[in-house]
Amino acid sequence: MRRAELPDELTTGSFSVRSSDKAGVSRTRTAAKDLVTVSRGIRIPVHSGASGAAALRGYTDLDDTSVLTSLSALRVWGGPVPAAMSGDWRIHVARRRGFSFPRRVNVVGHLLTFLPGETVEYDGVRVTSPARTWLDLASLLVLKDLVAVGDFFVCAHGPEFPRPRRALCSIEDLRVAVSRHRGMRGLKTARAALELIRVGCDSAPETHMRLALVDAGLPEPELNHVLFGRDGQPVLWPDAAYPDWKIALQYDGRHHGGEEQYLRDIRRQDTTALHGWLEVRIGKQHLEGDHPAVVRKVRSALLSRGWTRDGI
Repeated sequence: MRRAELPDELTTGSFSVRSSDKAGVSRTRTAAKDLVTVSRGIRIPVHSGASGAAALRGYTDLDDTSVLTSLSALRVWGGPVPAAMSGDWRIHVARRRGFSFPRRVNVVGHLLTFLPGETVEYDGVRVTSPARTWLDLASLLVLKDLVAVGDFFVCAHGPEFPRPRRALCSIEDLRVAVSRHRGMRGLKTARAALELIRVGCDSAPETHMRLALVDAGLPEPELNHVLFGRDGQPVLWPDAAYPDWKIALQYDGRHHGGEEQYLRDIRRQDTTALHGWLEVRIGKQHLEGDHPAVVRKVRSALLSRGWTRDGI
């Protein structure tokens, strides 16, 4: 006998038996071999290939109170998970205080107090807001990683950038979240991170690069700087910049390994030099260790352009 087709909304990721019941799908059908039971009462099609919010949707379908939080919320928002935690795929599910504690295999349960606006519907799942997600991570992450998550949430680029970007929240939203939860674990780290979060940083390595330079006593580079040509059109968008010394910092990640990207990097470097700027290229290896090589590279570039510890 041919299996009944599932409704479209149940084929794109995980779903709860509660949702399939509402859709009129029989329990016999949800026990079929083309569906995998990932947790009690949660199914996912064998060949769905779902990831992100779609893969986690079933966990917030279980009832009207469950919310994805902590690392799971960060993954749904697309934020930077620290390397040390990248292999931890346990699912963080929270319910409001007064409800039963979430208990199931591969789930980290939480009972939390949520204030208005701290839970939202995003990409089909209930999840903590960006600001609340960041605050919940303050008890889990070291300072530089919490700053990187904050940088991710507040990152924005204007219309003069090749890919304009709107922030998921503001630094003020993060500040308000801290002020609303006095006594919460991790507040000391959160307050320290607030002073270091900046708008315009595209990746965790770029955050770590900036923090390493500041920790070493070098000037803080400017983010979201645009270099315009003689015709008034934007020509360069450095990852970070020292406009006073005409130095552009470029972090080259994994995507810089292909031939096409290599040629783009060469063109960018030529354009930088043509406009009288110096490009400093930074790789992953320059950020490693207690005394990262990025400090030496950038200090050398600054000195070559006339910087002194007393300023210009």
